[in-house]
Amino acid sequence: MAVILPAYNEEQTIGRTMREFHSVAPDAFFCVVDNNSTDRTADNARDMLRELQAEGVVLREERQGKGNAVRRALTDVDADVYVLADADCTYPAGQLPELLAPVMEGTADMVCGDRLSGGDYFKENRRLFHGFGNRLVQGLVNRVSGRRFKDIMTGYRVMSRDFVRIYPIITEGFQLETDMTLFAAQARMRVLEIPIRYRDRPVGSVSKLHTFRDGVRILWSIFTLFRYCSPLTFFSLVAALFALCSLLSGGVVIGEWLQTRYITHVPLAILAVSLGILAAISLGTGFVLDAFTHQRRLDLEIRIQSNATRRFTATRNKGGNGRNTTE
Repeated sequence: MAVILPAYNEEQTIGRTMREFHSVAPDAFFCVVDNNSTDRTADNARDMLRELQAEGVVLREERQGKGNAVRRALTDVDADVYVLADADCTYPAGQLPELLAPVMEGTADMVCGDRLSGGDYFKENRRLFHGFGNRLVQGLVNRVSGRRFKDIMTGYRVMSRDFVRIYPIITEGFQLETDMTLFAAQARMRVLEIPIRYRDRPVGSVSKLHTFRDGVRILWSIFTLFRYCSPLTFFSLVAALFALCSLLSGGVVIGEWLQTRYITHVPLAILAVSLGILAAISLGTGFVLDAFTHQRRLDLEIRIQSNATRRFTATRNKGGNGRNTTE
């Protein structure tokens, strides 16, 4: 098992976070990713590894952003189970066994720590608009994915090796959790949410999340993923908008021609025809991209089945019954 801790200027909390997780999982491999910290984050992490006599590594990722940091860790570290958490002491290490169990038993591909159901997040988090932003993003993601996730943006997750190996990290910043959840929904992965306790950062520790800037990025990610994952629906809406504008502008021209048999609003007629053509192009684009999306989902399903087949073969060769890789 590997515990992944992306960290940016977390010298006050990185040691305490590592100590808490080590007390629960002393055999875990720790991977701290220093994302261009200007304080002693990396040094404190190395000191804590030595103090705990724990296995681990401190990596440095110069490409700024949580997505880049996690991508570096998941690329460099090989494990059967991955635990992803923030390095700010906000997530309860003591509940790790609850989150680990479904993945270890093979009943879930990803388990998310749900901060919202118990109400702790809204009580502890004192940053303005964060609660509103979480509800907004959650509603949008559930609408796009067709699922009923309770905490889209939680940073406390346990993931199986199979999930990590098929998930492409293409986001760079705090959109990571949203992208990860949407991918799991699109790939029909088994996602389980378990309520956890949440505490705010210790006094003196500063959040790196910018409410408005990162909120806009997350919303743009949802918009982009909606376009990529449901292109027929997206471009059908675009086509409907163009068609409506075409009818509104063309109605004047058609009415004039029916009454006088002449068209004097030539620019308006050209606009109506152009909008109609754009509507047709948008609809056609939606159908073409929907076919590509369907093929991509087929390829992903083949990869998932291929991983399952290799796992089954490896288990059988080791003398297992091939039914569960955790046995």
